[in-house]
Amino acid sequence: MMNTMKLVFIFLVLLSISEVFPAAIDRRGGKNTGETSTCAKIETANEHINTTYHLTHGDIITGMDDDDGILRNAVPCTAAGCLWPKRRNKVKVPYEISNDFSTAEKRAIKKALREFKKGDLQTCIRFVKRRPNHDDYIYFISDQGCYSYLGRQPGGQPISLQQNGCVFKDIIQHEVLHALGFHHEHVRSDRDDHVMIDFENILSGFEHNFAKVETNNLNTPYDFQSVMHYTDKAFTKNGQPTIIANDPSNNPFGTAFEMSVNDYARVNALYQC
Repeated sequence: MMNTMKLVFIFLVLLSISEVFPAAIDRRGGKNTGETSTCAKIETANEHINTTYHLTHGDIITGMDDDDGILRNAVPCTAAGCLWPKRRNKVKVPYEISNDFSTAEKRAIKKALREFKKGDLQTCIRFVKRRPNHDDYIYFISDQGCYSYLGRQPGGQPISLQQNGCVFKDIIQHEVLHALGFHHEHVRSDRDDHVMIDFENILSGFEHNFAKVETNNLNTPYDFQSVMHYTDKAFTKNGQPTIIANDPSNNPFGTAFEMSVNDYARVNALYQC
């Protein structure tokens, strides 16, 4: 009888762990196993963000006096110095992580950064801990919502990963790609060849999130599975699609939980890895 009670107790403990642990891992940036897309999580996290943040395209933060400059993408912004410097075939991007994040959350951020240099797909980007002599660097903070600047900015630049909302692998990579100089996939200059934007279904005041941008697409194909692509119902006001694929066989899209093959290829093309 005593052994039976022990077995029941152990089973209940293991059951409680199995119910709680996956959620804890997801919340701290582990591999997503749910169906919520990158765009949907960002949209939810930024839903009530303070308007003084001057966000454009959903999660790109702009300067008070330079709203136009933030609309540049990839190579075109090199004239303004938005690329991170490359030395000895490596691009070193210094970073800091706020102590507001838990140990598990810091580990998740570092793991997402390591994927730029490890695994089957690699880039020449190397994220290194910031030292006093690093004037330009990124620093991860838990502010309101998820956001980043587009490309390298003078001095330290924040990447916000709000706790319990943004510390996911896909969002970390998404915001870091913004900081490296990449815009959203659905706004690239050739998007009309691949998708149609239905402005009638977009929430009033959010139409600018779908404004097409003059981008250098680096000879890479339009990528429906890029971690930078919105979902079909992004910022919908009525549950109807806001982005419609010209070729229905490309559905569903915008569902990536990590960088795609083309995301890696673009980083390598932009930084000549």
